[in-house]
Amino acid sequence: MSMLKKLDYADAPADAQAVMDDIKATRNVPDVNNVWKVLANDPRQMKQFWDEIKAVMGPGKLDPLVKEMIYVAVSITNNCEYCIHSHSASARKQGMSDEMYAELVAVVSLANKGNRIATGYQIEVDEQFKRYA
Repeated sequence: MSMLKKLDYADAPADAQAVMDDIKATRNVPDVNNVWKVLANDPRQMKQFWDEIKAVMGPGKLDPLVKEMIYVAVSITNNCEYCIHSHSASARKQGMSDEMYAELVAVVSLANKGNRIATGYQIEVDEQFKRYA
């Protein structure tokens, strides 16, 4: 259960309604997801988050599917059930198959293990890798 009440469009403040209108128009959907209904309690944060999503997830050098899969990978690592589901659904719409999802989870698992090994042992970064960061 959400920590704050979900506000449907009719119950949301006018500035939150404006963001909801933009989301619905941009995504060509009849309603907004629950995350937006909860964020409608704080229209300033809601607008800031939506503007950032449009900027980062919009057209760029990375393919939209790659961006969604990265979002899923981070969400798995952060244990965000909501984001895993919502961005997996979006990645599926972009063409992610079951096999791609399984491979993504394998990479996330491997990366988390490698991160913990390197962090636990406090392994010094090789000089030849530093120029790529």
